[in-house]
Amino acid sequence: MPRTPSSRRTTHRLAADAGLLLVAAAFSLPLLWVLLSSLDPDANLQVKLPDGVTLDNFDAVLTPDITFTPLLNSLLLCGGGTLLTVACAALAAYPLSRFRSRLNRPFLLTILFATSLPITAIMVPVYALFVQVNLIDTMQGTIFFFAASQLPFAIWLMKNFMDGVPKELEEAAWTDGASSLQSLVRIVLPLMGPGVAVVTVFSFVMMWGNFFVPFMLLLTPDQMPAAVSINEFFGNRGTVVYGQLAAFSIIYSTPVILLYVLVARRLGGGFALGGAVKG
Repeated sequence: MPRTPSSRRTTHRLAADAGLLLVAAAFSLPLLWVLLSSLDPDANLQVKLPDGVTLDNFDAVLTPDITFTPLLNSLLLCGGGTLLTVACAALAAYPLSRFRSRLNRPFLLTILFATSLPITAIMVPVYALFVQVNLIDTMQGTIFFFAASQLPFAIWLMKNFMDGVPKELEEAAWTDGASSLQSLVRIVLPLMGPGVAVVTVFSFVMMWGNFFVPFMLLLTPDQMPAAVSINEFFGNRGTVVYGQLAAFSIIYSTPVILLYVLVARRLGGGFALGGAVKG
């Protein structure tokens, strides 16, 4: 008996649902292992219910040397780098969005090319440069490089969001005597809040999980961020304490989750431009 079109659509939909469930399981199992292992006194690499729930793994890692100091270093590095990235991206994207030039397209293509450069390919000359200018093993030098590495894609994103803000709003502000910088700060950026939130979250997350840059540019152990200190759980202590590693991973992920929760409303709010150019 030939299959009807509706039965074929049902079969295809079920196959697609099954495929999506497999993908979801592949992403969920590592997260489930982290949650269960952090509470398991005898955690290993298997995903299993803990024999007994305990908070000893968290007590073991909640010390200044293991958690508090590295997390503070991460917040300083990533927070400073994110603020610098967002500020510079807004200033760079504004003329690209508002002024037409034959150099705009080549400049944007150059930025897009810069985002594809692997970080390992430029670390050797960057390290040599930082040694020459005395920025090696400094927090401010690492912040500058974090911002520089994220700036190309941040400019690209910021420019695309800025294009969605009507220029007529700025022209009205210019008529009232506002400067270009004032119109950018008081009109454009508030109206493109979701875009600023996207750039902020993206930049912060990329810096937060970056191991290679601080590992190369910072030499003092007291300045190492959490992305580097997590490496101490592998090898230096003989065997991996999986329960403590899972507990540290949960604590390490908390700032990123909190940042996303704080800006989630802005991300889903859309551009509040309705009726702004009427009249």
